[in-house]
Amino acid sequence: MENERKIIFLVDDNRTNLTVGKEILKNQYKVYPIPSARIMFALFVDVIPDMILLDIEMPEMDGYRAIRRLKVDPRWWDIPVIFLTAKTDAGSELEGLSLGAIDYVAKPFSAPLLLKRIENHLFAEYQKRQLKKMNDLLEEKVRGRISQIGNLQNAVLSTVANLVEFRDDVTGGHVARTQNYLRLLVDDILEEEIYPEETSMWNMNYLVPSAQLHDVGKIAISDSILNKPGRLSSEEFEIVKTHTAIGVSIIQKIEENAEEHDFMRHARLIAGGHHERWDGTGYPLGITGKEIPLEARMMAIADVYDALMSVRPYKKPLSSGEAKEIIRNGKGTQFDPVLVDEFLKVMA
Repeated sequence: MENERKIIFLVDDNRTNLTVGKEILKNQYKVYPIPSARIMFALFVDVIPDMILLDIEMPEMDGYRAIRRLKVDPRWWDIPVIFLTAKTDAGSELEGLSLGAIDYVAKPFSAPLLLKRIENHLFAEYQKRQLKKMNDLLEEKVRGRISQIGNLQNAVLSTVANLVEFRDDVTGGHVARTQNYLRLLVDDILEEEIYPEETSMWNMNYLVPSAQLHDVGKIAISDSILNKPGRLSSEEFEIVKTHTAIGVSIIQKIEENAEEHDFMRHARLIAGGHHERWDGTGYPLGITGKEIPLEARMMAIADVYDALMSVRPYKKPLSSGEAKEIIRNGKGTQFDPVLVDEFLKVMA
């Protein structure tokens, strides 16, 4: 245990008790004899004790009232308190312990008993502090390890997403940009408390990063279609449309071989639903309105907005203003009307 002498506040309105108590304790502890609880609280400005020996029956503020005040203030609630009292009934002892006291010592004091109880409780407090230090150190190491694993996970996912993107050489940077647009929209609807029931089930650590996998199904689409230097035929477009179902299948395979995880759940919903339309004319399922997962409805806007402003073999990039106007025109048909209003607001 620490070698420095511990500070004991001895609080009692009886001067004889203060004198006797100080004589018992002074050789082992730095003792502050204090005649009232009010003066004790005033002393906290300059001195914080390692333990308080607190009389119960005192004028102005009794021991019960004093410990209640101690235990509601984070500056003092960890200070161990031993009650000193002439009361010997079980009810008084139980009340003191229920208020947070660690022990109950009867007056007049037995010097050996008082010293031993103080010694035992101070040692227990020392062990608690050491355990807390070890626990804090362990938590810090665990947080560091989790951060390393998270960084590795994000690096792997980013590599997979970039692999898909590199095969489709006209969409470079699409993954990063759509993530940024999605993040802006997520922050906005959380702040505005829009769709609170759905967002309450989200894991914010994984939602936006999971959007990296929204086009993972394109890994199964042939290069001749992905990199065709012109508009796709209707047959080719039907093949491209399968990337949503393929993406869901890929993510489900991962889920089958791993524990259920919010990252994969968000990724699956986004991959499978970001080409659905509010009016039910989208793909792959043709679902409508709020049947489409909220994550996917948000990603649909971010995905189309970025595509409109990107170069394609069959079109020039549009300006931000032109892209916003097309998003606005899709309100209530292609896109969730509430989300369109919020997206246009944050993009302004």
